[in-house]
Amino acid sequence: MQETQEKQARGRTPTWVIGTVPLLLLGALVWVFLTYGPLGVFQAAFPPVEELSIQRIVLPEPGVIQLEIINGGPDPVTVAQVLVDEAYWVHTIEPARTIPRLGRATITIPYSWVEGDTHEIMLITATGVTFTAEIAVATESPKPNALYLGTFTLLGIYVGVIPVGIGLLWFPFLRRITRRWLNFFLALTVGLLLFLGVDAVAEALELAAEQVPGPFQGVALILIGGLGTFLALDAFVRWTTSGARDETRARLVLAYMIALGIGLHNLGEGLAIGAAYAVGEISLGAFLVLGFMLHNTTEGLAIVAPIAKDRPARLLGHLAAMGALAGAPTIAGTWIGGFTYSPIWATFFLAVGAGAIFQVVHAIGKLMRQQSDDRASRLFNAAGLMAGLVIMYVTGLLVTA
Repeated sequence: MQETQEKQARGRTPTWVIGTVPLLLLGALVWVFLTYGPLGVFQAAFPPVEELSIQRIVLPEPGVIQLEIINGGPDPVTVAQVLVDEAYWVHTIEPARTIPRLGRATITIPYSWVEGDTHEIMLITATGVTFTAEIAVATESPKPNALYLGTFTLLGIYVGVIPVGIGLLWFPFLRRITRRWLNFFLALTVGLLLFLGVDAVAEALELAAEQVPGPFQGVALILIGGLGTFLALDAFVRWTTSGARDETRARLVLAYMIALGIGLHNLGEGLAIGAAYAVGEISLGAFLVLGFMLHNTTEGLAIVAPIAKDRPARLLGHLAAMGALAGAPTIAGTWIGGFTYSPIWATFFLAVGAGAIFQVVHAIGKLMRQQSDDRASRLFNAAGLMAGLVIMYVTGLLVTA
């Protein structure tokens, strides 16, 4: 009887109405606070909080400087003056001089910058707050034309595609070694990937702290990108390997996942190289290219280690596809970094790469636990793990800049 009455009561009031009531009350509370709350007292007693973030400086042609800025503070900001090399300078601001919260604007300055020189730009707001930026090496910014697209494509090939392809040539060597030594190289793969994952997280955190405006919550971007990618790839692996009667397919899928994780990480490397060349730091860009070439050769070894003892059909096709999956994103990264670099998106892409790599480490760890059944194997695994970390550290010394 009581259950019948409860069902009738639930039937009189739709569920969605009950779920909406707390949201309506919360909205009313926010409206009352903003309309009749004590904000007026504080606004009268304290100046507004202003925070401008200079996201990118572009030199589109000789005699012109452009700044792309974001208002990351809680209040609108009005840019009153612009100084270039300590001199007040004429300028235009689009879409408006007053930039709302989370608003974007482009400042165009007709200034005869000098090729190769350093220039300092200062923005002064209507309240007198200053924000500065530096052009380390003045050079015309690359435009998305055939010349620069081809150049950045070649950079991506040199950094990502060719080194990964060279690393895939370790496949015949891995086929000839014993199972214990193969486990050693699987553990070495884990060391390589762990280093890449931690390195990506560190770079993302540095970008989030230094260049991502506060309201965009750089750490939250890292969490969403990393954890979301980890869970999505884990679900994909489980779906593609469910019901498999042998483990050959599972190991092939794992190799593809390694290639994908490395490819997403290489996207971040391409961003760094493209951004360095775009701002005229040619020596740094060349240094990064050489370092990443050595750094990425080990990644091909990581891709083929899980399938070294298998004979999958169309082997050459699989190797070519995995090499492209791991190396080609470097090309896209150089394009993005060279033409439309954004610290916000760079932070997110680095987090996505880290999440993919950690998912692959998790999958390889499960595979190794199934194959390591004695003390000697565990010692080999520990040695391989440390060897992978040391290799990445030594090659990473070349790209610490």
